Amino acid sequence: MKERSARLFRRLAEAEASVHGASPEDVHFHEVGAVDSIVDIVGGVVGLTWLRADRVVASPLNVGTGTVSMSHGVFAVPPPATALLVQGVPVYGAGEGELLTPTGALLVTGHATAYGPLPPLRSEGIGHGAGSRDTPGRPNVLRLIVGEETGGALGHKIVVLEAEMDDLSPQLCGPLLEKLLAAGALDVYYTAIQMKKGRPGILVTALVEPARREAAEEVLFAETTTLGVRRQEWERTVLDRDVVTVETPYGPVGVKVGRRGGRVYNAQPEFDDCQRAAAARGVPVKEVWAAAVAAYRTRHPSPS
Repeated sequence: MKERSARLFRRLAEAEASVHGASPEDVHFHEVGAVDSIVDIVGGVVGLTWLRADRVVASPLNVGTGTVSMSHGVFAVPPPATALLVQGVPVYGAGEGELLTPTGALLVTGHATAYGPLPPLRSEGIGHGAGSRDTPGRPNVLRLIVGEETGGALGHKIVVLEAEMDDLSPQLCGPLLEKLLAAGALDVYYTAIQMKKGRPGILVTALVEPARREAAEEVLFAETTTLGVRRQEWERTVLDRDVVTVETPYGPVGVKVGRRGGRVYNAQPEFDDCQRAAAARGVPVKEVWAAAVAAYRTRHPSPS
């Protein structure tokens, strides 16, 4: 949670710094309020972690219309920082005034991996959050629906981005991975390759949802030496997933279960839970892991 919160703060700082022509380290969140930003961003990360959300889908974002007064003057909606944060994301303008703040844009784009209508799911819980601002003609309400996707998730599409380089410093690979993940990449990996003239090189591969493609491409161009990015669209089949909690001698541990058509194909303990329990009890992580596997098998024995 700390790392994810830090990545989001970094992304917000980079957007504000770009607007003000400053470095991210010199940014002060005067427009959004430092305390409010901490509560909103960290609270969002904690909430989604607590919900164990595997995938977040958001509707297209309504940024509003007209102008907004800020400490540096009057700006068109969406204001500059918000506009940067929603690059590559479907947006529209309906209703007068600023309807999407930089922090709001960060929270949605930092967690959502797809945008569009509500996917087929079995609803398990609904939450509402209302703001204090009165917006004529439309409710100032955010609704969150939690559920399990149905139908085996057939037809999920992802975009595979690739870039080859023989002049990228390996020291940049760590920050590049972090920024690609912050931009919404589902996974990032590096492959050692041999390029022209016998030079060793690096192949960077990023898997992204279609809605996050442009944002990930922007990171690749900005953070690497590549002059081009290849892309192709793949279809994939993923298992329906949920997390069950089992009791172990070291405390409760979540187990992620993958199903299809009612059959369990995979059940793996959540590593973060095992790591926390191991640290608290002073035992090896593999002991907690084994205990969680045993507890799950006892609770859900395989059919003979």
